Amino acid sequence: MISAVIDFADVLLAALLVGGMFGVWLMLNPARRAAGLYITLHQQGIRTLNTVLPGFGAAIVILSIVAAVLARDESACFALLIATTVCFAAGGLVTRLQNQQINAIVITWKSDAPPTNWKDVSREWLLWHLIRLLLGLCGLSLLIVAVMRHG
Repeated sequence: MISAVIDFADVLLAALLVGGMFGVWLMLNPARRAAGLYITLHQQGIRTLNTVLPGFGAAIVILSIVAAVLARDESACFALLIATTVCFAAGGLVTRLQNQQINAIVITWKSDAPPTNWKDVSREWLLWHLIRLLLGLCGLSLLIVAVMRHG
């Protein structure tokens, strides 16, 4: 029973996190936005998502480790859950070491007076975001397969 609750919470949080990252990717493509709108959207994302989504990521890593320990006798499931953990942990590192560093710059911008290099900075942020989105998609996919095998 406890294993089923952990699996459910893990999949739910992972789906919310990856869905959020997918929505951000759709919204924050600098090629599709004027500078002022891009800055406003990105800053709002920093204010609203920058605390919630990393918390989800940390919870997913912890839940996946617990699920792996509980599934240690099932080698395939165990391996899938460890790979899930690695994907989400790597995504968290990308967030902390790359995206949040750029967020600290973007939050200082003025939407009515964007810096001349706003597109370059935004493209770099988007590249790192795509990397963490792919890690999240891989992690979620591995988690779903693990839960299907385990259940």
